[in-house]
Amino acid sequence: MPNPRLEIDTRLIEQNARAVVRLCSGQGISVMGVTKGTLAEPEVARAMLRGGVKRLGDSRLDNIDRLRSAGVASSMTLLRSPMLSEVARAARLADRSLVSDTDVLRPLAQAAREAGRTHEIVLMVDLGDLREGFWPRHEPWTGLRGGNSLDEALEIASGLEGLRVVGVGTNLACFGGVIPTPEKMVELVAIADRAGDVLGRPLDVVSGGNSASMGMLIEGRMPRGITEVRLGEALLLGTEAVDKKPVPGCSQRAFTFVAEVIEVRDKPSRPVGATGIDAFGTVPAFEDKGIRTRAICAAGRQDIDHWDLRPRATGVQVVGASSDHLVCDVTGASPRIAVGDEMGFDVGYSCMLRACTSPFVAKVTV
Repeated sequence: MPNPRLEIDTRLIEQNARAVVRLCSGQGISVMGVTKGTLAEPEVARAMLRGGVKRLGDSRLDNIDRLRSAGVASSMTLLRSPMLSEVARAARLADRSLVSDTDVLRPLAQAAREAGRTHEIVLMVDLGDLREGFWPRHEPWTGLRGGNSLDEALEIASGLEGLRVVGVGTNLACFGGVIPTPEKMVELVAIADRAGDVLGRPLDVVSGGNSASMGMLIEGRMPRGITEVRLGEALLLGTEAVDKKPVPGCSQRAFTFVAEVIEVRDKPSRPVGATGIDAFGTVPAFEDKGIRTRAICAAGRQDIDHWDLRPRATGVQVVGASSDHLVCDVTGASPRIAVGDEMGFDVGYSCMLRACTSPFVAKVTV
């Protein structure tokens, strides 16, 4: 088997999707499967769909193109506002886009008309996380560039042939760390109702965020009126994104990062000599534990986020990593680690994302 590699158990992803879809559908909410975490691996996307996910979404058109070329049959959503330089491609590849700026509306509508299609859009609203989205009308920040323009976006989009406003959405916890709450969702539902009044018809989609919203769904606190959630981590890793708690009925072991050991040696636990910044601009700190047995794996920060790895073997601890070496304390490992052994790790979302993106990590679906 190639090393390093990321083993992906698509059966567990399908199991996770079934559990999450069952939880959400019981509350009248549909699930969009987000594929960007695995670089739109087609077998992962198919597992999501087999589990009951209704549509797929990704933030990069190259990934959507990969799924189309692989014959994955699903409606596709572009999860960020299209770049002006890619509106023609967006109109051709995606069925729907999340839009957060009025400047893209007219070019996107023209591209859709030229493609002979009607492109659906969801207007994104910023509820405080300070990533993408229009400010709600009641906010007092008038006169700012790109400010109070949700109503303007509705007015422009509703008059453009080639576009159809199907909903509003928000994103929380990804940038500013703002935790989704029932109060935030109630605010989004009220915005959707007002947008429907402006358009003269109710909206089909009120998209209530990502896997950070799973806590509310698990506890049954999601307000009525939310119709969709966009989920990656919950389906892939079986966890909600705020406290990393397991989602009921889901596995947290669909992904295993495997790396080969290239050195095993007893060494001091603290560097010897004057120290300064490391290769990544930080000053590392080490606890003096005396002489310890260390194993080095042939992988590094170009492949994974080492702090997001959890060793499968008993008695193993990740100490740190450079760009191409992963250092583990294996003093208490059982069985003992030797050169040539493979070490397996559970991964968090950040580590999974980096491993899927690295060209040096083989992706193996099982």
